[in-house]
Amino acid sequence: MCKVFNLSVACNSERLKTSRCPSAESGLEASTAVEKKEKPLPRLNIHSGFWILASIVVTYYVDFFKTIKENFHTSSWFVVGGALLLISLSIACYCILYLEWCCGIEDYDVKYPTLIPVTTATFIAAGICFNVALWHVWSFLTPLLLFTQFMGVVMLISLLG
Repeated sequence: MCKVFNLSVACNSERLKTSRCPSAESGLEASTAVEKKEKPLPRLNIHSGFWILASIVVTYYVDFFKTIKENFHTSSWFVVGGALLLISLSIACYCILYLEWCCGIEDYDVKYPTLIPVTTATFIAAGICFNVALWHVWSFLTPLLLFTQFMGVVMLISLLG
């Protein structure tokens, strides 16, 4: 009457009272053996390669850095977005570098529950500011281009760590 589902074992309460479930123990041993045989996913896969390549193509064809350089001083939205992005990255570095590496706090989101929402909110606000600042250049394509750049950077960083 024992059933083994992935890693959890469900036995009838009557059998638990009378005897141990031998098939459950062998099922657990077999599942741990399967877990040990699984290989980790490669860092460079089709998904990450696509986003990195798409980011490179967008950077090249829309003259991304030239456009950023020309519009940096013309829009206050760009400066506000840059400041918000700097705040967001500073909080992320504080969490990763200081709390996790120096202090050894792995669950910093449990100990400091406001850090993750504040970082997320400032990053989203920075994205909105960058969209407003560059809207006159690429119009309705601005969110798509900025999202492609964002995903390319995220996938590039995931290759490093």
